[in-house]
Amino acid sequence: MLNLLGLFERGRSHCDGVSRRNFLKVGGMAAGGLSLGQLLNLEAKQGVGSSNKAVINIFLPGGPSHLDTFDLKPDAPKEVRGEFNPISTNVPGMQICEYFPRLAKLADKFSIIRSICDSEGQHSSYQCMTGRTRKDANNAPAGGWPNWGSWISRIKGSRRGMPANVSLVYPTGANWDKTGDGGFIGPAHAPMQLVEKDPNKRVSNMTLEGISLDRLNDREGLRSSLDNFRRDVDAKAEMEGLDSYNEQALEILSDSGLVNALDLGKEDPKVLERYGVNDPTYQRDGAPKMIRNFCVARRLVEAGVRMVSLNYSRWDWHGGDGMNFPRSREEFPLLDQGLSSLIIDLHERGLDKDVAVVMWGEFGRTPKINKNNSRDHWPQTSFAFLAGGGMRHGQVIGATDKQGGFIVDRPVRFQEVFSTLYHCLGVDPRAHTVTDAAGRPHYLVDPDVNPLRELI
Repeated sequence: MLNLLGLFERGRSHCDGVSRRNFLKVGGMAAGGLSLGQLLNLEAKQGVGSSNKAVINIFLPGGPSHLDTFDLKPDAPKEVRGEFNPISTNVPGMQICEYFPRLAKLADKFSIIRSICDSEGQHSSYQCMTGRTRKDANNAPAGGWPNWGSWISRIKGSRRGMPANVSLVYPTGANWDKTGDGGFIGPAHAPMQLVEKDPNKRVSNMTLEGISLDRLNDREGLRSSLDNFRRDVDAKAEMEGLDSYNEQALEILSDSGLVNALDLGKEDPKVLERYGVNDPTYQRDGAPKMIRNFCVARRLVEAGVRMVSLNYSRWDWHGGDGMNFPRSREEFPLLDQGLSSLIIDLHERGLDKDVAVVMWGEFGRTPKINKNNSRDHWPQTSFAFLAGGGMRHGQVIGATDKQGGFIVDRPVRFQEVFSTLYHCLGVDPRAHTVTDAAGRPHYLVDPDVNPLRELI
């Protein structure tokens, strides 16, 4: 959590009840109880904080259908091919669903993997957030395997005073909100949670541990509190006792970079309109359709965050809770609008070489349509969508058979995608290690896993 206002320490407090100790505190999952000044000190000692690289990880809870999005089979029997037609993109020979016309014009700026092969078949975000399966937990070091961003938070540290690893993942059912924590790397590097259950609190729908942005964005009140705080500690000659890192922490909190990044009221209205309109309604146990969080994610990485995780909507359509094709007609156009806007945004701002985007779900869908005009779970194959990151785009990696049920070319593992993303961040996953409490070094991915040669 980020504590700026309204904090109290029994026996000692300054402006608005803010104690000198608590004023500098960044706690909870964000920093494991370390003060911001302590974190800055650690960063300086480790020489971190200089890279501009970042990744946005978009998780589609429930298992989106590969057959109806990016791996259509128009020549298959009707009970397999479904109701949608493929359309051509601006890359010759590359086709996607007709409900993604905006993305079709940008195909040279992204790549599709049609052959993710090692889904464990569980309704959980864990594999898309760690690269590991639940079975891997049996071989984990004490503390468990960390969230994907925790590795980079530990190796690269923070940038521009922003938390390195943040989460826009809404609380859901079905384990679709399990980002993983810091694992053996420690709570200081766990993702900092920036959203809560109720997405209606503000246009930008962000709160920091119950402190609303309306309160934090009262700039005059914040400046007044800071001025009063400085005058108070100066009068007591306490400012001299603050080391340089605590002074730097004061400057970071005064600047409110994180708060500004979360405030979509500061975004160009024309850019924001391009993303579409949020729908804060929860679909049973899924996430709300907060499509403008794609823009929030861009603002966060632009401000200095290295790793952003988010979940979007609900993609588990068996029939009783929404049939596959009617729901797809509702969901695909909004996803097309939001994702294409993110890609355009990154390119227009010159961020496409530095910021990588990955979008995926936990598994694919059955080739044969069931009696409810829907598709069931199918872990045998699924897709991943990649953009930015300085990768070579405009290509399809891997292939499935004529009915989209089994991989016939270039099977790709989840860890290979993460290895590629780490490479985009300037970290060699085959060379960098992080040491656990017992002194054992661990690679970011399994030693036999390499980045995807097609992309780097």
